[in-house]
Amino acid sequence: MDTTTPATDCDVLVVGAGPTGLTAACELARRGVSVRVADSAAAPFNGSRGKGLQPRTLEVLDNLGVAGRLITLGRFRMPVRFHDADGTFRDVDLSGGAEPTPDSPYARTLLIPQWRVEETLRERLDQLGTEVEWNSPVADLVRHTGHVEVVFADGARATARYAIGADGGSGTVRRLLDVAFLGETDEDERMLLGDVRLDGLDRDHWHIWQDPQGGSVALCPLPATDTFQIQAPIAPGDTGEPTLETFQRIVDTLIGPDAVRLREATWLSRWRLNVRMVDRYRVGRVFLAGDAAHVHSPAGGQGMNTGIQDAVNIGWKLAAVLHGADESLLDTYQAERLPVAAAVLGLSSRLMGQGVGEHGEDTERMLQTGHTYRGGPLAPAGPAEAEGPSAGDRAPDAPCHRADGRRVRLFDLQRGGHWTLYGFGVRPRPPHPAVRAVAIDGEIGGDVGGEITDTGGHARRAYAATDGECVLVRPDGHIAIRSHDQAAIDAYLRPVLPPFP
Repeated sequence: MDTTTPATDCDVLVVGAGPTGLTAACELARRGVSVRVADSAAAPFNGSRGKGLQPRTLEVLDNLGVAGRLITLGRFRMPVRFHDADGTFRDVDLSGGAEPTPDSPYARTLLIPQWRVEETLRERLDQLGTEVEWNSPVADLVRHTGHVEVVFADGARATARYAIGADGGSGTVRRLLDVAFLGETDEDERMLLGDVRLDGLDRDHWHIWQDPQGGSVALCPLPATDTFQIQAPIAPGDTGEPTLETFQRIVDTLIGPDAVRLREATWLSRWRLNVRMVDRYRVGRVFLAGDAAHVHSPAGGQGMNTGIQDAVNIGWKLAAVLHGADESLLDTYQAERLPVAAAVLGLSSRLMGQGVGEHGEDTERMLQTGHTYRGGPLAPAGPAEAEGPSAGDRAPDAPCHRADGRRVRLFDLQRGGHWTLYGFGVRPRPPHPAVRAVAIDGEIGGDVGGEITDTGGHARRAYAATDGECVLVRPDGHIAIRSHDQAAIDAYLRPVLPPFP
């Protein structure tokens, strides 16, 4: 390992152009960081694979400015129709009837194929001036003291100050770092997956036929497409490749001959259960994110969502350090995200053993709004008797309005990936150009020069805020600190922001 630091090709090289890698690249690029994205594939992935964005993920993608586009391409409401052998059926609302609230604008999982998510993120990345470099498999990675050198399969080289491995569970970066992928592969848990065009089913329901002998066939219409995702069991000892004929044979056996006719497949795959995660998210100047750091059961739609939130976490922190913040900030990535990954692995494993629609309290956990960094290095403990969300918790939304009557939500004010400082009944002093300070007049009476008014008192209730209290919200939408003392807020920000006179 040498100590030279040559001029680099970019600040950050992201390996992998799936949802995790694309989100990380967008987070960096929108903060003025030069970023390259390399992927070994010849072209964008065209399959559904993951097909749901959880409410917490929609919130962070709202901050990135793409949630609106994704919502037009997805669907929040789709009942699951369970078909019985006698031709009867029952419909189940998997969300339990959840509806948006003032502090949580997204109450349900958005059904949307993974390729649509990637397409939308690539469009956003293109707007930010960066394109994916396809046909760029990584062959080697050399870590130096001040930079990372990546060698591609064709012999080309790239240097970067940092790198992010977001190249999936079987990706190259983790292997080159010699990071263990702890866990197990269950050969007994396998299934076939694919996206197909078909005749014989309506597109208003997620159709499931359960085999009395075990297993099931599921056909889920993918919104804003003409395809269905199909999931089907693999017969014991079957080692053949997935084909349209294989899927048709399974469908005919379980549903009945000619009841549903599969016409064409756009993507077919075999899946087996892997439950694994790394014990390190960082090796020097290289970070792991998404499936490169954790893989698990697809039950509950947790994988793509957890990866996107990994990317948001490391994205803002890397950008801050590249702009002059203390490099110790990067150590908080593992400290915050590794416990979340462990919890998600436990959740998805439980869900795998439960019937569809029988998740109980885990139904709410699937939404990921309860993920917290409490007790972590960036979440100072508050008074034991304090009410409302604490440092490390998700920052809630609330409807407000401006002096001219225009409506505005707290999430609107946070959009853009900056720090946001709310003062309840007090005008907070902007401690740094990177912090947006907002006074919330609320219902205490009088004029504190507030930029916004708390409509109906929702913001105060969501935060359980007291007069004169300030709440600092991180770029990723988690609460950093709550305090009546401006000096405490200034002290919190010093190591996580670039120096400012």
